[in-house]
Amino acid sequence: MLSHGGLPPSRSEMLSLVKKHSNILEKTYVDVHDESDMEMNQGFWHDVLNLYFIQSKEPRGHQDDDLVFFVRKMDLHGNNSSDDSNDNPPYFVRRWASKLDNMVGDSLLEVDWRRSFYLNLIAHTSFTVTVAICSNQVLRNHQVGRDSPLTPIYKVIKTVYASPSRVNFQLDARKEAQTVPAYPDICFAIDDFDSTFETVVLSDTDHCYCVVLNAHAGAAFPDENIPDNNAQKTENLRKTNNSKVTIFSGFVNFQTVREAFDAGRYRLGSLLSLSHSAGKADKLYMKGPGGRGEVEVAVSGVEDQSQHISGTSSPNVSNSGVSFASIVKQAASVASFAAKAYAAASKNVDDEMLPLKCCLMSISLPWELIAHDLLFKGAPPVNM
Repeated sequence: MLSHGGLPPSRSEMLSLVKKHSNILEKTYVDVHDESDMEMNQGFWHDVLNLYFIQSKEPRGHQDDDLVFFVRKMDLHGNNSSDDSNDNPPYFVRRWASKLDNMVGDSLLEVDWRRSFYLNLIAHTSFTVTVAICSNQVLRNHQVGRDSPLTPIYKVIKTVYASPSRVNFQLDARKEAQTVPAYPDICFAIDDFDSTFETVVLSDTDHCYCVVLNAHAGAAFPDENIPDNNAQKTENLRKTNNSKVTIFSGFVNFQTVREAFDAGRYRLGSLLSLSHSAGKADKLYMKGPGGRGEVEVAVSGVEDQSQHISGTSSPNVSNSGVSFASIVKQAASVASFAAKAYAAASKNVDDEMLPLKCCLMSISLPWELIAHDLLFKGAPPVNM
């Protein structure tokens, strides 16, 4: 169906074809019986998935894994046709093999090939999240005019992975985590959130907590040699291959986080809510612009760390071969940052100025929004 003269199309050509048949991503209701529409033709999507993720000769990147995801069909009411439980979730996973139908086996008739293609497109794309502290004034200037640079006061960049599963972190001393199906949402979880974002501390009323998720490589950005017989097409593809796409950008000011943290369980419209845990930190849930997506953040007050950095233990070497001295140096650096934040806040007699450490735990977005942006979003990415 998709071959030209016996030769399979390239990934770039297939992605262009997918875009032509993806207008349905912008619809709020789909007639599942409209088989005349190529967008609902399961045979078409079966072939696209097979060629794009199974038979493609494009070299697999070093970060690519060998997992292929399959979404189960939904019933007439838009619900998963099977029992939606942990034992039978709305999707299943197989290791890559050279024959697609053999991978699926007896579940062949259960597969929604269209949604399976999009899920694999998302899962095999590379993402990074930037968590930053920005000045409110700088952020306002950037929002008014996109040409205004968004220069953060402090930032941390972390590679994250898209998954149809959600990790429910416990914030007590046990550090337990339960993995449950999230689909149709896609979750980007940070397992080491407490250490990764240790130094992200809000300590001033001018501070704003910023979370930006960018896609930049992988399945949604095919990099191939395109013949020069169509110069414009080649140039457009080259621009696409060298760009990134902002999938999520959320910003919340210090006072809003402070009020939510102090209130226990607090609600500000649809912006954010708070759920207390048994540990020292609390989970803060922030909604994206227009209610788009949800960010889960572990928020805790910062103690005066300057009182705890004087005592050291005897020299030692970790299992990874890193000297204890380097660990102490790194810890002292982190403590110094927190101490400065605490000192700055202590100048204000208002208790509400106690610095807050904000550790990003996860970002969740509906798969349709991610797929749409990967294929169609034309706005420039948010750069920090």
